[in-house]
Amino acid sequence: MLVIGASGTVGRHVTRQLTEAGTHVRALTRQADRARQEGFRQGDLLDPASLRAAARGAGAAFLTWPFPTTEGAAEAVAALAGEVGRVVFLSSAAVRDVPGAGPQSPGRPDGGIEALLADSGVRHTVLRPHGFAANALRWAEEIRTGGVVRGYGGAAGLSPVDERDIAAVAVRALVEDGHDGARYVLTGPESPTQAEQVRIIGEAAGRLLRWEEIPREAARQRMLTTGWPPAIADGALDFIHARIAEPEPATTTVRDVTDRPARSFRTWATDHAALFR
Repeated sequence: MLVIGASGTVGRHVTRQLTEAGTHVRALTRQADRARQEGFRQGDLLDPASLRAAARGAGAAFLTWPFPTTEGAAEAVAALAGEVGRVVFLSSAAVRDVPGAGPQSPGRPDGGIEALLADSGVRHTVLRPHGFAANALRWAEEIRTGGVVRGYGGAAGLSPVDERDIAAVAVRALVEDGHDGARYVLTGPESPTQAEQVRIIGEAAGRLLRWEEIPREAARQRMLTTGWPPAIADGALDFIHARIAEPEPATTTVRDVTDRPARSFRTWATDHAALFR
């Protein structure tokens, strides 16, 4: 199996789980010195010739797309489609299937990549996870230094999914038949609010934490100063605002595909408590 993004939040778990299952894994890397190590193959997503060479002989590929646009994606997808029998793509729950127009994700490349995979003819599976449980690490510094998380939408109910569960679904889709054409929407088993997530982290880490609500505009300015494009920041804040009145629903997809229930946010927090102390 070729794993693209093997050091990423999900990719590292895909690599580990495949290896533990006895599957030979090669990880794509741009670094020549690392490519000389066992288990790595030099290549670049934006260099189709090198990508083809890295994929040659692999039965399937796990694909992530770390770029903000689809520039170069058509060539990359064509390169993979010509070498592997199956692609599992880490997309996003932000994608919407629009009748007559295909997958759409305004401001994000995910929908475009999905469309390219469909047009390529390669057997493929799409994973559409909601927010990663690991996104809570954005609060780690505030928690460690002051015990207060300041943000917008503390009452917004979200359904974060453990990255290990995303990887488990990816591994099933990579090694088993029966997943071709699937669009798996992945969530955790519940929808705690952001403020509840902070409380859960505090209980796991043995600390008294609290959420402090800030105005939307203050949150927006903070996002812009850390590099968020304005349109993406506004979309994210619109999403949070909507989840105050209508929490994200939880799906059973992780359990349906892997035959075990999705991990709760509390389980994730307990397993990562040291990062918040």
